Amino acid sequence: MSRRAVARILPAQPTQDGAGVRLLRALGQQRQYRMDPFLMLDAFSSDDPDDYIAGFPPHPHRGFETVTYIVDGHMRHRDHLGNEGDLKAGGVQWMTAGRGIIHEEMPQQENGLLRGFQIWLNLPAADKMQPARYRDIPAEALATAELPEGGFIKLIAGIIPWATCPLRGPGRANPATQPLIADIRVMAGQPVDIPVPATHQVLLYVFEGRLDADGRAVEPGHTVWFGTQGDTLHIAAAPDGADGVRVLVLAGKPLNEPVVQYGPFVMNTPEEIEQALRDYRDGVLTH
Repeated sequence: MSRRAVARILPAQPTQDGAGVRLLRALGQQRQYRMDPFLMLDAFSSDDPDDYIAGFPPHPHRGFETVTYIVDGHMRHRDHLGNEGDLKAGGVQWMTAGRGIIHEEMPQQENGLLRGFQIWLNLPAADKMQPARYRDIPAEALATAELPEGGFIKLIAGIIPWATCPLRGPGRANPATQPLIADIRVMAGQPVDIPVPATHQVLLYVFEGRLDADGRAVEPGHTVWFGTQGDTLHIAAAPDGADGVRVLVLAGKPLNEPVVQYGPFVMNTPEEIEQALRDYRDGVLTH
């Protein structure tokens, strides 16, 4: 087994989205730094309600999937299909926008810490116009493995060979992208090697503690991108990190297709984007 080497380390960029929610955009702020098949990774974390209380009022999507993972706090989802759910700490909302969906995500707390992630995962051209669908995945449904000294793996999607029984994440994404999405915490002096398919691109986002990335200490709020050679991802806390490190891992099989994006619409050609805008304007985006 060989480890993937660190290719680049990038800071997440502060921005706002929705009705003024403050967040860090770890992937997708600059299009040259997309990691096919992932389009965007946003991290939000604040105990100041002014940073999040306005939430994400009704807005459209077409052509991709969103994966929302709440670490702390809770947020309500509601869409035009009649789906509604209260996404609580440790839970995941998996939404396939497909042809079109109009939804809202609103915090259900007036104070306290709201922390989590939203991932945009591309769909292949052949599946972009499929019917929209939605799934709530509660915290207890995540595949979980304990690591030494209080570490853990929480697997949202994909498969990780583990001991005598593979971990299988409950998230069901398009088979063309085969994503592996995991929340992993390792303690000081207790590194872990995570198998990753040779076909996949891989990055991780540091959100607690400090990561040892090939001898370089990486602070929270940074993404670490890995090269394409090797079959394991080595995760270790920096030597001076007594509290360990916690990361969100994203790995996926590239689609190698053109990406044309206009705000909440992600298609393959400018003409398809123009059609999406017409459909939204004419009230038929979701039909």
